[in-house]
Amino acid sequence: MAGLDKRVSSYQEALEGLTDNMTVLAGGFGLCGIPENLINEVRRRGVQGLTVVSNNCGVDGFGLGLLLENRQIRKIIASYVGENALFEQQAISGELEVELTPQGSLAEKIRAGGAGIPAFFTATGYGTQVAAGKEVREFNGRHYILEPAITGDFAIIKGWKADHYGNVVYRHTAQNFNPLMATAGRITVVEVEEIVAPGELDPAAIHTPGIYVDRLIQGTFEKRIEQRTLRF
Repeated sequence: MAGLDKRVSSYQEALEGLTDNMTVLAGGFGLCGIPENLINEVRRRGVQGLTVVSNNCGVDGFGLGLLLENRQIRKIIASYVGENALFEQQAISGELEVELTPQGSLAEKIRAGGAGIPAFFTATGYGTQVAAGKEVREFNGRHYILEPAITGDFAIIKGWKADHYGNVVYRHTAQNFNPLMATAGRITVVEVEEIVAPGELDPAAIHTPGIYVDRLIQGTFEKRIEQRTLRF
């Protein structure tokens, strides 16, 4: 699968062009499959007023929680926010704007954005606060609300392996939101554990084709676990 070499040599280069008030799509589920080094670079750059779209907002002191500590996030669009005490404080004080979205709807909003679909109807959320201010229609005797798609200025993605052309493979649960978000960013940046030579990846195993990827970098990862559960 021939194409342009997407590799960059530094995290500074990977996020070149990221500025204040942009929308950033951040892959991951909990702490699984999060682009932790790219998040660290967002923090280092000090950009402010960000709208972040993610399943959740990390934990205190790690992942997107670092951007909360640095007061860089203005608004978060997420489906789960229960692991971060600082998030709770900022939300209650009004410092942080929060748009809670049902998880399936969030995934579909991102998928639709990547597919060029501006909005879609879903029954999820009808009759709740999620539906407030949204168009409602009836289809076959059931009510549906109109949900707008989501796209971003940047999508920051964590993969397992990629080739020089940006064809990406994710490992197990790390597929979560990463493949969807990779399609919905105006600039998609992927960090992976290993970059292999062209031709080493099985074409049938590729989850994100390189056409969606703008920049690619290899990193090392801490891979924290949110809650360790032991069974005896």
